[in-house]
Amino acid sequence: MAMSSDTVLNVVEPLRESLTPLGFEVYPLKIGWYNAVVSPAHQLYYSADTLALVVLSTPSMFEKVFLPFLQTGCCEDVRDPIDQCVAQTVRSCVSECLPEQTVDIIFDHEMLPNRKPKFLAQTAAHVAGAARYYRPSDVQDPPWGDKKMFGVCVHPRLGGWFAIRALLVLKGVEVGEALQQVDPPNCVSSREAKIELLERFNLCWRDWTYRDIILAEESYSPQQRQYFITPPGKRQELLRQWGFLSQAD
Repeated sequence: MAMSSDTVLNVVEPLRESLTPLGFEVYPLKIGWYNAVVSPAHQLYYSADTLALVVLSTPSMFEKVFLPFLQTGCCEDVRDPIDQCVAQTVRSCVSECLPEQTVDIIFDHEMLPNRKPKFLAQTAAHVAGAARYYRPSDVQDPPWGDKKMFGVCVHPRLGGWFAIRALLVLKGVEVGEALQQVDPPNCVSSREAKIELLERFNLCWRDWTYRDIILAEESYSPQQRQYFITPPGKRQELLRQWGFLSQAD
C-alpha cells in the first residue's frame, strides 16, 4: 500500500514514542536508498519503495533497559546478554506498536550462512540520515596510502557513543515520494579531522578515542565502559561479580 507523509509519521511516531524513553532512536528509510549504494551481494530483496526503520541505541539504554534486564535473572544461559536484551525490547515494541503489520526484524549481529552480515548497519544508518558514515574514500590523498582502512559512523549528537542495533522492514508498506532522503550531518568536515577519525578507529580503536572525535552530548557511564571493554568471553564473570549471575560451582 502506498503512503502519504502523514501516514508515514503515523507508523514511525508510535515506535519512536515507545523506544525513545528506553534509550533508542528510530530513523525511517527506503530500501531503495540502501540498495543503491551497496553491492549486489548485500542488497535486500524488497521493492525499492518499501519502508524500513533503522534503530540505534544511545548511552542511556544501558541503565534504562540492560541493567533492569539483567535483574530479571533471565540471562544465565544467554550467549550475549546485550543482543538478547535488545532483541526482546525491539520485538516487544514492534508487536505493541504495529500489531497488524508484518515486520521483518534484522539485528546487527545476525549473519548469513556465508558469514556476511544480514545488513550493513553503518550504510543503513547513513542513508537514513541518522549518522554519517566516514570512509577512507572520503579523504583525498590519504596518508596511509594503500593500507586497508575501515570506515566508521559518527552521530551528530553522540559522536561515537552509540550502536546501530536493528533494521525493521515493513513488508508491503511502500512510501513512494512520501519519504524524502536527508543527508546525515557532516560533523567531521575537515580533511584533517577525517584522517584523525579514521586513524583512531583503525589503529587504536581499543582506546575508544575515536568516539570523542566531536563533543558528544552523552557518553557511556563508567559501568557501561567496564562492561564493553571486557572481552566478550569474560563478561559472564563480570556479571557474576556484579551479582547478576549465580556464582559458578
